[in-house]
Amino acid sequence: VQLQASGGGLVQAGGSLTLSCAASRSIFRIGATAWYRQAPGKQRELVARIRYDGSTEYGDSVKGRFTISRDNAKNTVELQMNSLKPDDSAVYYCNANLQTRPFSQIKDYWGQGTEVTVSS
Repeated sequence: VQLQASGGGLVQAGGSLTLSCAASRSIFRIGATAWYRQAPGKQRELVARIRYDGSTEYGDSVKGRFTISRDNAKNTVELQMNSLKPDDSAVYYCNANLQTRPFSQIKDYWGQGTEVTVSS
């Protein structure tokens, strides 16, 4: 199984994008999931995290603009990004704990990254 991130693209400042994170095939459960981002020359930083119970946390730079949500029935996690700024430009990575079958080991997966470019 692989973790797939999608939804990146080019948008003007002030615009919106929605990123999606999902497993490549049907699995039992997607657990705690986080979005990270990495811009050229910068360290990877946490954007947002959502736990299985729905509790969330956000990086300071995106609070009030980004919203992370999950659909446990579909095993998907989305990141709604509003009021985008040029500083939000980066490759966004999805990181999740996946449980492929009931009672199987929970493993940590990373998606391949999806690029977001915000023009001024």
